[in-house]
Amino acid sequence: MVENAQLAPAADAVTPADVRLARGDRVKNRLEFTAVRAVMARDIFVFMHSWRSTTFSAIVEPIAFLLAFGLGIGALISRVRGIHYIQFVGTGVVATTVVFSSAFPAMFSTFVKRKFQQIYEAVLATPVNVDELVTGEVLWISIRASVYSLAPVAVAVAFGLRPGWGVVLVPLIAFLTGIGLASFGVTISAMARTIGNFNYIISGLLTPLVLLAGTYFPVDTLPRWAFYLDELNPLYQCVALVRHAVFGLQLYHDLGHVAGLVFFAIVMWRVAIWRLRPQLID
Repeated sequence: MVENAQLAPAADAVTPADVRLARGDRVKNRLEFTAVRAVMARDIFVFMHSWRSTTFSAIVEPIAFLLAFGLGIGALISRVRGIHYIQFVGTGVVATTVVFSSAFPAMFSTFVKRKFQQIYEAVLATPVNVDELVTGEVLWISIRASVYSLAPVAVAVAFGLRPGWGVVLVPLIAFLTGIGLASFGVTISAMARTIGNFNYIISGLLTPLVLLAGTYFPVDTLPRWAFYLDELNPLYQCVALVRHAVFGLQLYHDLGHVAGLVFFAIVMWRVAIWRLRPQLID
């Protein structure tokens, strides 16, 4: 009896079962905005100390593509589908900007945070689960991408673009596209063994997707099989929506493009959580 009394926990003691019940259920089964907001707040704080270099790389490179193609090829091809070529490229390069500002940082930053800085381990030691961690990271990256997406449109305006009222939808289109691409980047970072593995994705997948998205030339000039494959390309959906927003909405087609981006975003968000969880929780 005495021995059993010594082994019995005190009435107010917290047992491992209590911890699992109190924390495990919440961590595994719930998604709370407060936790997501906390993850985003940390990202914003870090961004405020490095925004110059981050913004420079996300904006300048796509604009360089815009000027190189718009002014270079634009000297040979004045108009495409009745649109000045630099304006055609300016609206298309929005997709390139979204790739540079969503998929790329999602791959590299999440890999570094997980592998080298152990930031995610520290975050998960707080009342934040993997779902909330991934959601916070993806939302913040997508918000940044939506702001950066205005840069190539502004350059095109400087070269004579006169967009319609639908141009206000461009950041929303970029945000929606960014959710899917950022989630894709998180997925790749969870699967990669080294940073060098990203080269296969950048050169073998993302670059072809950009080139085949109608960014620099109309997709209807492609072979029929490539044109049909483009319907599965989220960057093509982004480019089509941006061009319609700037030059005139096409409601029936645009609803289909939005549905495609929403589907891509939801699927990749869940896949990102699924692939990252085993890397963070034994």
